[in-house]
Amino acid sequence: MADQEAKSRFDAQVDYLPRSPRSYRPAIGLIGCGAITEYHLQAYRKANYDVVALCDINRDQAVLRQREFYPGAQVYTSHTELLRRDDIEVVDIATHPPVRPPLVRDALNAGKHVLSQKPFVLDLDVGQELVALADTKGLKLAVNQNGRWAPHFSYTREAVAAGLLGDPCSAHLSVHWDHSWVQGTEFEKVKHLILYDFAIHWFDMLACLFQGRRCTRVSASTTPAPGQPVAPHLMAAATLQYEQAQATLAFDAFTQFGDRDVTYVTGTRGTIHSCGQDLYHQQLVLETKEGVCQPTLSGRWFPDGFHGTMGELLCSIEEDREPTISAATNLDSLALCFAAVASAETGQPVVPGSIRQLIGV
Repeated sequence: MADQEAKSRFDAQVDYLPRSPRSYRPAIGLIGCGAITEYHLQAYRKANYDVVALCDINRDQAVLRQREFYPGAQVYTSHTELLRRDDIEVVDIATHPPVRPPLVRDALNAGKHVLSQKPFVLDLDVGQELVALADTKGLKLAVNQNGRWAPHFSYTREAVAAGLLGDPCSAHLSVHWDHSWVQGTEFEKVKHLILYDFAIHWFDMLACLFQGRRCTRVSASTTPAPGQPVAPHLMAAATLQYEQAQATLAFDAFTQFGDRDVTYVTGTRGTIHSCGQDLYHQQLVLETKEGVCQPTLSGRWFPDGFHGTMGELLCSIEEDREPTISAATNLDSLALCFAAVASAETGQPVVPGSIRQLIGV
């Protein structure tokens, strides 16, 4: 098959752009108005989503977001006041992980669908309890794994889901950049900043690529880079063994020159690889016996990834189905992450799921 024919065929099967519901436009409340919510609200405004309430214990922060994005939204410093509003159907909870589970629980008990910021929970059993509560209430509980809608990740994920690569055999992902920008912020206090807070997107991608395949063990390590100005180790790596498949992750987070991001996924019927100077500028190639496809990718991870997550939650409500970013499936991603952190702490391979709580953070 000629490459142009292959491109047309592949493009028809790979719908990687964020979706919006056909007609469902509920009132949305945002709890937590920190720095990352700039991208949440950019995406929601562009998608014409109806954010009617903004809540933060720091009123000035909520007012700032109100003035920037939704001047008509009501500002709150108490999440319970926001949750009392009958018109709000969906709540985006974007606080830090330690304080988030009680907020998710309160929102579900108030009858709201919830989009939780990542990482979802610090304890898998707590996550299961919240999933069970959402099921009991008949509500959707999703996790903001916005990295799934980074264009190169989204295309790769959808190509694998469409069967274009056959059965995935391997995935090798590496990122080389400077993450020392966290100096002086709360993130600098996170011991396993790279394997936990950052790499959760990459563990989540592996959970998508090898969906239904059991990961039998995870080995990981971290080390400081020479001269790095922050406490958390900025170099980390992980190897994951699956049944008849393998994956590796490499993170060089004190790269001073020549930033690079590489993704390489092989399968029984094809290979997909992407590479670029960073996560926003990627050249992607899909190769199978039917031809070679090099699509021109549209969009950016920030803020389009946040449209992807909220849009998927709203579509799932409108279509009465489980969101693909459900909290239940996100526990599989967290199990990989927790195992990697535990392995880095102990120096031993770890079976995913055997570590129920995040340790060493």
